[in-house]
Amino acid sequence: MSASPALTIVDLDDPVTPPNEHDSFGGVIVAITTSGSMHHGSVADRWAQRASFTITDHDTDDRRLIRVDSIDDTLARVRATVSANPVAAQICEDVLRTTLPGTGIRPGLTTESLAYSTLQAGPEFARWLAGKGRCAFHEQDDAVLLDRLGNVLTITFNRPDRHNAFSNALRAGLIDGLNVALTDESITSIVFTGNGRSFCSGGDLVEFGLLNDPADAHLARTRHSPALLLDAVRVRLGAALEAHVHGAVLGSGLEMAAYCGTVIARSDAVFGLPELRLGLIPGAGGTVSIPRRIGRWRTSYLAMSGLRVGAETALSWGLIDDVVEPGRSASC
Repeated sequence: MSASPALTIVDLDDPVTPPNEHDSFGGVIVAITTSGSMHHGSVADRWAQRASFTITDHDTDDRRLIRVDSIDDTLARVRATVSANPVAAQICEDVLRTTLPGTGIRPGLTTESLAYSTLQAGPEFARWLAGKGRCAFHEQDDAVLLDRLGNVLTITFNRPDRHNAFSNALRAGLIDGLNVALTDESITSIVFTGNGRSFCSGGDLVEFGLLNDPADAHLARTRHSPALLLDAVRVRLGAALEAHVHGAVLGSGLEMAAYCGTVIARSDAVFGLPELRLGLIPGAGGTVSIPRRIGRWRTSYLAMSGLRVGAETALSWGLIDDVVEPGRSASC
């Protein structure tokens, strides 16, 4: 075992001591193993359960384990990400351990947003913000398109020149569309998609830093939350709330798509959570929506490594429900 204040590495092929399962604030714990399975109840199994995630070079069906091509290379990437922003990494891990499936969406979103606001006021985000350049609001009247055909409502992000980077204008348009879906009971199916080369590349970084008060930002996130509305629509429509995604499905784009009852990805789609490099954590409800689909461990891996996974891996994890080739889906 090796440890730093923010990151602990545990070798499950030779675990010396069992984990301290009463330590709720143990930072980021990454386990490594050359095995693809754990003997139930063993010390290694208990570490895999306690760890943020476990990396292995073997195929595995264990959702606590992530199969990688190189354990050493992946571990180096995680070390670099965590050491660059150790506070954000530890807070992200705390939130993921708190907002477990079954927590409920409102408590989960509140916890996530309070943590996000804490980091907005911290030195890691301030350092990134100081080097990012200009701040400006995105203004566009048709940032989100709503199209009704029979009982099907299509909600389309329409900012193709920026890979549908999620701005306040897109947020407002998405909220309008979801409110239509909730109030009009004749709508029985929704397709949520994006124009251009990507579904959504994540938050619009040009707008970051425009809200100076983290407390006000928290209220804006929780009182005007597309995540709450997406979840409410999913409760009403189930699998008939479909996200059709392609290209970059990153950050808030992935977080929102994961709320949908069905996620269909084009084969060129890539998925990831890059927020830690900004000194932040997922802030569009992803600490609730993504673990529902793939568990806490694989969600933590995406956040702590900053790596992206392709459509086939996303399908095998359960992050998406189907993969189609370009041209097979008119909505993608």
